Amino acid sequence: MRPVTLFTGQWADLTLETVCQKAKSFGYDGVELACWGDHIEVSKADEAYCKSRLELLKKYDLSLFSISTHLVGQAVSDNIDERHKGVLPPHIWGDGDPEGVRQRAAEEVIKTGETAKKLGLDIVNGFTGSPIWHLLYSFPPVPKSMIDKGYKDFALRWKPILDAFQKMGVKYALEVHPTEIAFDIASAERTLEALDHHPAFGFNYDPSHFPYQGVDYVEFIYRFAEKIFHVHIKDSKYSETPQEAGVFGGHLEFGDRRRFWDFVSPGRGDVDFEEIIRALNRINYNGPLSVEWEDSGMDREHGAREACEFVRSVDFKPSDVAFDDAFQS
Repeated sequence: MRPVTLFTGQWADLTLETVCQKAKSFGYDGVELACWGDHIEVSKADEAYCKSRLELLKKYDLSLFSISTHLVGQAVSDNIDERHKGVLPPHIWGDGDPEGVRQRAAEEVIKTGETAKKLGLDIVNGFTGSPIWHLLYSFPPVPKSMIDKGYKDFALRWKPILDAFQKMGVKYALEVHPTEIAFDIASAERTLEALDHHPAFGFNYDPSHFPYQGVDYVEFIYRFAEKIFHVHIKDSKYSETPQEAGVFGGHLEFGDRRRFWDFVSPGRGDVDFEEIIRALNRINYNGPLSVEWEDSGMDREHGAREACEFVRSVDFKPSDVAFDDAFQS
């Protein structure tokens, strides 16, 4: 069976040791460490620091399969504004000059790859940002040249990072997600084309971002079988009846009952995890199933424990025989 891990991004208000204690008590096999809070601090990540992190995990009998740099990765090719100041480390934000922020973020992502290597890992998950997300709804009409320019700018910023990752033997897994350069199947294909299908670039598959968009999240697995480097287990639920706020959320906070959709604890939403497991079996994905727990209406400790149990109950190995072999003489 695949390892079940807990992504620590939503637990970064707690020390890593506290999170390890909880993850072990919840029943997880390991963790996916976020590069914020004190979980992994890339600026401190020399050999001794990385060794101490691994020793801490070993103390609680927890494995580590990947680290994640969603916040800094977002700034590499995004349109930088005051929102980013709230999520970026001070040394990345600096004076807030957008191009300086993007360049420092790119340097930090490369350092994150180096940190992964020191930890004995070959996967870094994260975001990329997007210079063209604001053009999603095409009015005033968006010329094709503006979209082309956006993908070109994205590729110019990310190819040097990916070249560095390839030299390290590390891969970058973009979580396909609204506000990123890839947010559905069509944009994911366009992203791969923009990067000339760079071998160091692939996806962190998270099904929760697709149902409310109307995207076939099971087909995503088959379409990008060779590019799925890591898997998040997260769920979302959308209303069967019209609501006050639609797909775009109406500027309402998560958890507001007027929303058309929201994130919920795994197994309590609309994602068909059985079909996902069958698809992952067919593409021979044997990596971790990492719970990214988000549910504004549920206590997170209750939810994280429940989610671990749910993932174990839904995961299964593929058959190694044809079911009708027993009929053969």
